[in-house]
Amino acid sequence: MYRTLIAIALSAAFSASAFAQNAATETQRNTNQQNRIEQGLKSGQLTTKEAGQLERGEQRIDRTQARDMKNGALSAQEKAQIQREQNHVSQGIYADRHNAVTGNPDSKSSERAQADVQRNANQQARINQGIRSGQLTNREAGSLERGQAHVDRSEANAARNGNINAREQARTQGKQNHQSGRVYRKKHNGTARD
Repeated sequence: MYRTLIAIALSAAFSASAFAQNAATETQRNTNQQNRIEQGLKSGQLTTKEAGQLERGEQRIDRTQARDMKNGALSAQEKAQIQREQNHVSQGIYADRHNAVTGNPDSKSSERAQADVQRNANQQARINQGIRSGQLTNREAGSLERGQAHVDRSEANAARNGNINAREQARTQGKQNHQSGRVYRKKHNGTARD
C-alpha cells in the first residue's frame, strides 16, 4: 500500500512537471519566433507589412495557448495543435524573409515595428521564465498569453498598410505597458506552481 501511494505521488509530480514543461516549451518558441521577426525587420528581409501579417499568426497562437492553458494543463492534442500553428507561422517567417520583397530597416515605420516586436519578445521571455521558475502557474500563463494576443493584434493592425505612425505605436505601447504590469503582478502574487 505504501509503495502504491509513493508511486501515485511520483506519477502526479512527473505529470505536473510534464505539463509545465509543455507550457515552457511552447512559450519559449513564441519568444524565438518574435526574435526571428524582429531580426527580419532589422536586416530588411521583412517589410513592416509582412511583419504585421506574421503578428496576426502570432495572435492566433497566443489565443490558442490562452484557451488551452486556462484549465492548467496542456493535453497532447492541445500541444500538437499549438505546434501546428507555430510551424505554420515559422514557415511564414522563413518564406517572407527569403522572398524578393525587402524592407527599409532604417525607415521610421520599420524602427517602430522593430521596437514593438522586440518588446513583445521580451514579454514572452518573461512569461517563459516565470513558468520555468514556478512563479507562474499554467493558468496564469494562459491568462498572460491572452494579453499577448491583444498586443499582437495591435501590432498587426498598426502594420496592415505597411506604415506604422507614431499614434499607432503609442496605442501598441499602451497595450504593452498594461501587459507588462500584468506579467509583473502575476509573477509576484505568491501563487506557485503545484
